[in-house]
Amino acid sequence: MTIELPRTALLGVGSMSGAVLDGLLAAGLDPATVTLTTKSEQSAAAHRKRGLDATATDTDADANRAAVRGAGLVVLGVKPYMIADLLDEVSADLAPGAVVVSVAVGTTIASMEAKVPAGVRVVRALPNTPIGVGHGVTGISAGPSADAEAVALASSVFDVSGVVIEVPESQLDALSAVSGSGPAYVFLLVEQWQQAAESLGFSHDQAEAMVQGTLRGAVELLAASGKEPTDLRKAVTSPKGTTERAVAVLQDADLAGTFERASRAAIARAEELAKG
Repeated sequence: MTIELPRTALLGVGSMSGAVLDGLLAAGLDPATVTLTTKSEQSAAAHRKRGLDATATDTDADANRAAVRGAGLVVLGVKPYMIADLLDEVSADLAPGAVVVSVAVGTTIASMEAKVPAGVRVVRALPNTPIGVGHGVTGISAGPSADAEAVALASSVFDVSGVVIEVPESQLDALSAVSGSGPAYVFLLVEQWQQAAESLGFSHDQAEAMVQGTLRGAVELLAASGKEPTDLRKAVTSPKGTTERAVAVLQDADLAGTFERASRAAIARAEELAKG
């Protein structure tokens, strides 16, 4: 797959937007079509060594404004609390009809649309960290200003590195609670599972190999089989066997209810962030 985009500006490139950039370059995006800004000159210099047009805001006060001039696609990679000020800074330099994409949690489309000129199309995107290894899940929500072309353009930025799910903005916080925060749930599961294995007498390396190998294999089996997880679980769980006894303990722990409560806590925090 080779991806082509209009001239693209990435503002405030950090870990998440940097992973998005890596995915685009891996998909064949021409580096000459990208202009980016970072905070530090050290970071900008590292990007320039890769053949990218990169400028640091610490050393060039005009960096963000210069980056967006003539860009058909602008990706905002700064922290949520910095989005409003960044849009105030670059608003006058945005090209008519440009698509502005934010990857910030808790920054509403309405708050962004209020900062940009009429005709600029705003889209929110919430990728998760596995986008850095080509297996991301990204939620996309279009504002009233964004037409189908804008949504398709924004989606193309992320679907080269995983899957894209388009949802109304009202569902975006819930999506983030599932897939955005989800990698942390998995890492916590692995952490606790490995501790349990070590408590049974295995070394750290043995526990790591068993737990992570089992998790990786199970996920691959689920993806390859085309079956529902319930069916695969039942296939492993022989009646009156050892797995059945272990699964019963896990079910008694009300995993579904725990995941729902965790997700609702994340949603509540996103709503707090949106209120400032």
